[in-house]
Parts: sequence; C-alpha cells; structure tokens
Amino acid sequence: MSLNLTDVTLTYPDGDSRLTALDGVTLDVPPGTITAVAGPSGSGKSSLLAVAATLITPDHGSVTIDGTETTGLSRGELTELRRRKIGIVFQQPNLLPALTAAEQLQVMARIDGRSPSAARGVALDLLDAVGLGPQAGRRPHQLSGGQRQRVNIARALMNEPTVLLIDEPTSALDHDRGAAVIDLITRLTRQRATATVLVTHDRAHLTAVDRIVEVHDGRLGSPAPVG
Repeated sequence: MSLNLTDVTLTYPDGDSRLTALDGVTLDVPPGTITAVAGPSGSGKSSLLAVAATLITPDHGSVTIDGTETTGLSRGELTELRRRKIGIVFQQPNLLPALTAAEQLQVMARIDGRSPSAARGVALDLLDAVGLGPQAGRRPHQLSGGQRQRVNIARALMNEPTVLLIDEPTSALDHDRGAAVIDLITRLTRQRATATVLVTHDRAHLTAVDRIVEVHDGRLGSPAPVG
C-alpha cells in the first residue's frame, strides 16, 4: 500500500479537556486509485489530510507512506519524506505572483536540491499533461481559476510523489471547471500510479473516483465503491 493509516486518533486541547478530531481511523489507499473523503465542515476531513501528509503527528496509531512507517521519524526525516513521496494540492493554489506557470514548478526542483533550469523540461512536460503547455509562460493573473488549479496540481506532481493529497480542489470553481479538474486528477492518478486522497464536501463530481468514505465526528465509515 502506498498510503496506510492504522487506528489513528488525534486530539486537540479544548479548555480543560481535549477535542477528538480523529477517532481510530484506518484507511488503505492502493497505488493508482482515488479515495474520496466526504463529510460536512468540522467532521475531521482536514485533520485526516494533515495527518496523512505528516504535517501533524497523531496521538495514537501509525501512518505508513510507500512502506515507510513515519512514527519516530525526526522533523528533518519527515520533511525529506514529504519532499520525495508526497504531493499536496491545497484548496487555494497560492501561486507566486511574479513567476510564470513553468517557474512555479521549477521552484519545487530548487527545494529538492535540483537545478531549476535542468528541471524545466520536466515542468513543461507536466504542464502539457494538464493541458497548459501553451500557457507555460503566463503568470497567475493571466490564468483563469481552473488553469491556476491545474498549475497547482502539476506543481504537486513535480517531484514524482507516490502519494497525492488533495484538499477541496473544486471549491472555487463552477460545475464545468470542477468536473474538468476531477477528470484531470483521475487521469493523472491512473497514469502515475499515485495513491490519491481527495477531500471534499461536494459529492457532485465523485462519479469517477474508486471509492468514497464518509467521515463524521472524526470517525470513518466503511469505504463504498462508486457505481
């Protein structure tokens, strides 16, 4: 399994007590598949994504990324794991205003210790893959909302991650652009064999995912196949 969460519990301080965000969550996501995590606001979706991304350490349980169990890893080791193995698509693209679409991706190579100029070919190939080859030289203000989200997805794939974690990718898009983004995520997941988790409160675009799990009050329901 490329992504495995086992009996994960996460709590936060809440006055004199603690609030349970995740309660004994277990989730396996095989390579080349998409698992959608759906539920209302405050149900635990974002906490699940943060734990899967190793951005938050759970109180109990384990997270395994591409065979590496993350419990006990140092902060530096977790940073290296995220850089090498995990792609994160945030809800808002947060692109750097001064950089072109290609340069947004090349920055990821610099973070990974590679020459941005040497990585330009990879960046251009990824932009082609998301349908933005002709827009490689455009800056964020010259792109539509859907195009910026496509750059966001391509950027997350720049270092060839085995796990792809996506937070509400259609929340700022209309129905047609949202559907196009989900189709793109589906195609790239299959092509690149990533273990993809898609967090959303909107089930309208989930017909193409492999399974849906509902989260309520920090508890995960049984995965349900789509179709």
